[in-house]
Amino acid sequence: MLVVGCTGGIGSGKSTVAALLGERGAVVVDADAIARAALEPSEPAFDAVVERFGPGLVGEDGRLDRAGLAELVFCDPMARADLEAIVHPLVRRVIAERLDAERSGERVVVLDVPLLVETGGRQRYGVDAVLVVDAPEELAVARVVSTRRMTPDAARARAAAQVSRGERLRAADYVIVNIGSLDELAQMVDAAWRWIERLRLERAGAAGAT
Repeated sequence: MLVVGCTGGIGSGKSTVAALLGERGAVVVDADAIARAALEPSEPAFDAVVERFGPGLVGEDGRLDRAGLAELVFCDPMARADLEAIVHPLVRRVIAERLDAERSGERVVVLDVPLLVETGGRQRYGVDAVLVVDAPEELAVARVVSTRRMTPDAARARAAAQVSRGERLRAADYVIVNIGSLDELAQMVDAAWRWIERLRLERAGAAGAT
C-alpha cells in the first residue's frame, strides 16, 4: 500500500483532484465526508455538538445547520477548537480503520485531508508522500464565493484559519497549481498519477529486495 496525502487550502480544488485520482485507480479516503457522517443525528458526536453549541443549530429536518456551525466556529478560535476536539478523534479513528483494511494490498490510498499539515497527518497516518493542490488566494476566494454562496470576507477568514500557503508548499512532495480549466487540471492529475505509480513501483521493488 502506498499512502498519498492530498491537501490544499479552501478553494484550491483539492477534492476535485482527489476525485480524479480515484478515477485513475486510487482508493480515496475523504476526511470531510467522514466528518459529515460523524455529525449525523444518529451519531454520538451530534449530541456532543448540540450540547456544546446549543439546539439552535439543529434545523427543521433534525440535522445540524452545518453552514451556521461553520460560520460560528470560524469566527471564534475557542469554539473551533472545541468542535475539533469532538470531531477530529472520530475522523482519525475511521481513517486508521480504513488504512488498516487496505494495508495488506498494493493499492494507492489517497487521503483527502484539508488539515493534513496542521494536524501532523503525515506522521500520524504514515503518509508516504504529500500532494499539495495550490491556487493563488484571490482565485481560491473567487471560487468559494461562486460555489458555496460565501462572502469574500468569510472565504478569507476560512483561509486564514488554515496553515499558510508557504508552509503547506514546504510540506509538499508534489504540487499541482490549479489555475486553469478542468481539462488542464485533469492533465496535471495524469502527470501526478504517473508520479504516484512510480513511487508505488519503487516501493514494491524495495520491499521485494529485502
